Amino acid sequence: MPGAALSVLPGRAAGRVLHLTEPLSFWGGVDPASGRIIDVHHPQHGASLAGAVVAVSSTRGSCTGSGVVLELALAGFAPAALAFAEPEDVATLGALVAAEMFERSIPVVRLDADAFRALAEAREARIGSEAIETDAGSIPVRPLPEGALALSNSDRLLLDGAQGPAAALAMRILCAIARQQGAASLTDVTRVHIDGCIYASPANLVFAEAMEGLGARVRVPATMNAISVDHANWRAQGVPESFGAPAARLADSYVAMGCRPTFTCAPYLLDGAPARDEAIGWSESNAVIFANSVLGARTAKHPDFLDLCIAITGRAPLSGPYLDAERMARRIVEFSCPPGAGDSFWPLAGYLAGLASPDCIPLLRGLAAAEPGRDDLKALCAAFGTTSAAPMLHVEGVTPEADRLDPQADTVRIGHDELRTGWQRLNNGPEAVDLVAIGSPHASLEECRALAERLAGRPLHPGVHAIVTAGRQVLAEATREGLIARLSRSGVQVIGDLCWCSISRPVFPPDARVVLTNSGKYAHYGPGLSGCAVRLGTLDDCVEAIVSGRAPARLPSWLG
Repeated sequence: MPGAALSVLPGRAAGRVLHLTEPLSFWGGVDPASGRIIDVHHPQHGASLAGAVVAVSSTRGSCTGSGVVLELALAGFAPAALAFAEPEDVATLGALVAAEMFERSIPVVRLDADAFRALAEAREARIGSEAIETDAGSIPVRPLPEGALALSNSDRLLLDGAQGPAAALAMRILCAIARQQGAASLTDVTRVHIDGCIYASPANLVFAEAMEGLGARVRVPATMNAISVDHANWRAQGVPESFGAPAARLADSYVAMGCRPTFTCAPYLLDGAPARDEAIGWSESNAVIFANSVLGARTAKHPDFLDLCIAITGRAPLSGPYLDAERMARRIVEFSCPPGAGDSFWPLAGYLAGLASPDCIPLLRGLAAAEPGRDDLKALCAAFGTTSAAPMLHVEGVTPEADRLDPQADTVRIGHDELRTGWQRLNNGPEAVDLVAIGSPHASLEECRALAERLAGRPLHPGVHAIVTAGRQVLAEATREGLIARLSRSGVQVIGDLCWCSISRPVFPPDARVVLTNSGKYAHYGPGLSGCAVRLGTLDDCVEAIVSGRAPARLPSWLG
């Protein structure tokens, strides 16, 4: 049997082989309470990862997947092993934390093309220190090359415990990830955005409180992602104590470690956004892609748990998008942008660009004439992050580094037919709508303003719910401008702290069965997270559904 494998995280395991034919986001794609794939758009929807040797090219989507892997390990539903065809950080980090802090082993191997093909075709596999034995033959396993990770004197002091056990543990985890990435050294970062504060599972709280108990404190300014409850109001909203209390405790733990309670998944909307070429340590997939692509800042798509390690040490592996060579587009995606394309074009374009470039940075051509604004690019980056593992994209004539193009880049074309098919895939569902979901990622002030203007005071249709999620800063600005009052008079709820990717019942209306959203990100993740039919619509469709309770499944005017 040809090919070979690298042992990224050593260990022994055996089980049936489950070959996933597309990358998978563990968060939003896997139920942490059972190990089953809940992403309705994934080809292996419904399959169980529990006890399987999972062969998948890589992961995609949310940074929170590391927390899901840890929860699977703690709950007994983890894969027996993870076998990747490409370098992978998110699931690997979850497996590393499970082994480092909780003595739960999930071996991780990385296979070359021939070995991956052979494993994918096998029925059973047994992973050992020197070989992967399958029913079709043996694949040799080599240890991961140690490399020469150069550490500074201050790095070594942290590693040796000079700043306490939490900093030493954080540095051990950082060094392990840096070595598997092939990084030659670590780099300073100026700020961090923490994604691990979402209560995706009890494992997130176990990790945070363990680090807090070890005396962890952040060394660089750290903002916080949206959390899983409205921190001040969850009891009044009827959230059960069994969920609300640990979700609030998780947020409080990060605040106690020195993080700023911004509670937003759109940190680029906060005052003082990162500057071009500023090295930062952000987590949360849409924020990472926006920071790299639109702002021109530099950050890898850091998994949950690694974000806190970076905040504690002020250091990150010098690899991936921190390096000029790793910010280069290796695929051109040419769009035929329809005349009059509106705001709903951008989430669809991002979603399709991700499908066309699932594992490399693309250059998107043909979009500059549409003059995308900040919110358009926000929607583009968020949807791209659901279908691609890449940490950034370039838009020719729009984003600051669009001249970074590999001369050997291949080309994929997305025309009218592909746009129609993509829209129909995401817009499919019943005409009657129970819930309109705005704010994934968190709504900007301009988006709140646009919704209020289009509603023009018209009331909510009986039986319909409409909710906007936004960060605390935007909520304060919208309140001063009178937008919250205008939306409230129409019956629209505006909720802070949590977002659609972390909202749960009863804040998510228990009677809702059909959801309409203008977010490509939530149109993808929503069905698996909520159990509802979730449709992508234009903002005008959302307004129509709010006031009439109906939104026909139709093409937007620019696609008609």
